Amino acid sequence: MPFASLLLIAPFFLWGTAMVAMKGVMPQTTPFFVAGVRLVPAGVFVLLFCLFTGRSQPRTLLAWLWITLFGFVDAALFQGFLAAGLVRTDAGLGSVMIDSQPLAVAVLSLLIFGEKIGLWGWLGLGIGVFGISLIGLPNEWIMGLLHPANKDLGLGMLADFPQEFTDVKVVISSLFDRGLWLMLLAALSMAMGTVISRFVSRHVDPVVATGWHMILGGIPLFALSAIRETQQWQNLDFSSWMALSYATIFGSAIAYGLFFYFASRGSLTSLSSLTFLTPVFALLFGNLFLSEMLQPHQWLGVSLTLVSIYLVNQRDKLSKLLKLQPATEIEDKVGGNKETF
Repeated sequence: MPFASLLLIAPFFLWGTAMVAMKGVMPQTTPFFVAGVRLVPAGVFVLLFCLFTGRSQPRTLLAWLWITLFGFVDAALFQGFLAAGLVRTDAGLGSVMIDSQPLAVAVLSLLIFGEKIGLWGWLGLGIGVFGISLIGLPNEWIMGLLHPANKDLGLGMLADFPQEFTDVKVVISSLFDRGLWLMLLAALSMAMGTVISRFVSRHVDPVVATGWHMILGGIPLFALSAIRETQQWQNLDFSSWMALSYATIFGSAIAYGLFFYFASRGSLTSLSSLTFLTPVFALLFGNLFLSEMLQPHQWLGVSLTLVSIYLVNQRDKLSKLLKLQPATEIEDKVGGNKETF
């Protein structure tokens, strides 16, 4: 159904456009405050929606334990690492690190739920990572890869190091000096949260769990902001508050509610692969509203990203069509349901 397909990609559209809305706000505020604002009010909105639609609240201690773990990993850790990493990492490079998490989700889903990935699935995931790399990595890196004679990749490489140690030094420098390790931890936290949401849905309505996990995960971030940050809101003007409101209501409440609803019902690998769309939407709307120009290699990245999503989501049909392996249904080992996106 076309409407169902639109709902499926809606979280990634909203996340991408929320990134555009937030771009001009960060210089006027502080990262942990923004992370808290994106979670706690959004969680309240989600719970109000659940109240009006008659969704049942958690009733058992086990349900609350799963929600608390969910909130700690997917909300507090993910948003905390993301906020801290953005202070020291370029937005494009950070987006690449975050949106590589479908690979972690695929591996975890294979090990825990037995989701079959197959040749076409792995090929699609690989193409997706390459595509978002073309979109988000600094131009100097891309040009350096295309023209190996150019040794300056913008990484601060030191000429006095022997060549055999150069790559090691670059990796260590990038991870610890540029904050990429924080982005990697954020991506892993998001991947683990996606997997945990499947277990949470066994004990409580997934939309209700989404609301509570944002509140429980956002409170520690507000506490960190109160302890470590100053001037969190004094410099925010009306347009900045509107941008924060968009990121909270659409980029968090609606986007997270839809994402974890779908995560509780179908293939985590297929759903997570759609995360590759987030930087695509961010780039396209940044070009439309902020006059940010896309380079030719970024357009190539957009195209490869769309190809990767097709391969991952149609991997069973392609395998059956080309007789490389029998088509498989993705079985939910937790709930016992067989559903595909």
